[in-house]
Amino acid sequence: MCLGIPGKIVEIREGAGIPMGLIDFGGVQREVCLAYVADEVEVGDYAIVHVGFAISRVDEVEAKRTFAILREMSELDELEWMKEVAERAEAVAEVADGARAAREAGP
Repeated sequence: MCLGIPGKIVEIREGAGIPMGLIDFGGVQREVCLAYVADEVEVGDYAIVHVGFAISRVDEVEAKRTFAILREMSELDELEWMKEVAERAEAVAEVADGARAAREAGP
């Protein structure tokens, strides 16, 4: 079984000529290769990550939907390890929504 997890790109840089990024998975940050999506993503975007490689760009709505599904799946005993990551990611996305709404509302 293969599992791709959505994460938010918080930093993009190049390492040895390869596009790399720091991806936030609900508070857990990991270094990820962005070579497959380098022309499609920028800081703030979400990407589906599988075994250290971002394999596709995904919009924020889809990322949140995936977090919710992962949380539901984590209620199965054998997938308990996913629960914390899914909950953190969903909480981070909710905070980002609130900040965006506040900016759009203006002073």
